[in-house]
Amino acid sequence: MRASGLQRRFGKVLAVDGLDLSIQRAEVYGFLGPNGSGKTTAIRMLCGLLLPSAGQIEVLGLRLPEQAEALKRRIGYMTQRFTLYEDLTVHENLEFLAAVHELSRAAARVRIAQVMDRYALGARRDQLAGSLSGGEKQRLALAGVVLHQPELLFLDEPTSAVDPQSRREFWDALFELTDAGTTVLVSTHYMDEAERCTRLAILDRGRLVADGTPGALMAALPGTTLLVHCAQPRAAQRALEHMPGVLALAQIGAALRVMAVNDVALEARVTAHLAHAGIEARVAVTDPNLEDVFVAATHGARPAAPVP
Repeated sequence: MRASGLQRRFGKVLAVDGLDLSIQRAEVYGFLGPNGSGKTTAIRMLCGLLLPSAGQIEVLGLRLPEQAEALKRRIGYMTQRFTLYEDLTVHENLEFLAAVHELSRAAARVRIAQVMDRYALGARRDQLAGSLSGGEKQRLALAGVVLHQPELLFLDEPTSAVDPQSRREFWDALFELTDAGTTVLVSTHYMDEAERCTRLAILDRGRLVADGTPGALMAALPGTTLLVHCAQPRAAQRALEHMPGVLALAQIGAALRVMAVNDVALEARVTAHLAHAGIEARVAVTDPNLEDVFVAATHGARPAAPVP
C-alpha cells in the first residue's frame, strides 16, 4: 500500500496534509496521534470511503478512488463503534455479512463455523448482539470483518471500549492474521499497543511527524529523559514547568518523568533547580519510551525518521 501527497480538506480545515505512506504486506502498521490528528480521515481515504482532495493512493495494486469498488471486496474495515445489528443474534449477524460478501451457502456455513470457533462465540450463537459485553462485541466485530478473508484490514481504534485482557486477546488475534499473510493498519491511543506494531506512524494536525519501528523511533529520540525521585513530585513538577530546556513533565507513581533538550549538565541543573525550590531529589537519566517519542513528535521536538 502506498500513498503520496495525500491531502483532505473539509472547507477551510486541512484534516490531512501531504501524507506519504508505504506499508508492506503482512505487517501491523500503527497510526498514533492525538484526537483530530487525521487518523480516521486518512484511513477512510485509504480504504476508498472518502475522496482525497489531492494526492495518489495505491492499495493492493489498485488505484484509488478509480478502483475503490474492486478494493472493497478485498479489505475489511472495523470502526471503534460497534456497527453490527444489535437486534440480531450473533449467528444472524454473521449470516447477514456472509450474504453481503456474496459467499455461497456452503462457504458461509464453513466460514461462520470457523470464525465463531476462533473468536469464542459458540456459546453466544443465539444471543442478541446488543446484549453482549464490550469484549464479546469486539470479538463479533472482528469475526465479521474477517469473514470473507480479506487481504488487508483497516482497524480504527478497535479496542477503545474494552478491558485490558480483551485488548491483549484482540492483539493476539491480529498477529495470527498477519502470520497468515494479512496486512493490518490499526489506529490506537494506547502506547502499549503502539509498541506492538511492526511499524508506527505518528500523526499531528494532519501531518506525518514520525515513521519507523517503535525501537528505531525511541533510539532516534532527540533530547534526554530523566527520572526524578523525591518526596514532593507535584511540587517538583511545578518547579520544573518553566525551566529552560524542559520539554515535558509527567508524574509516574511517586516519581517525575522529565523530557528535556540534550545538555551534558542536565542532571546537575535539574538537581540544583529543585534544591533552589527547597526540594531534595535524586535525578538520573532513564531510557526513553514511546510516550516520550509521542510527546516530542507532537510538541515540535520532532525525532528524525529512522530507516526501519
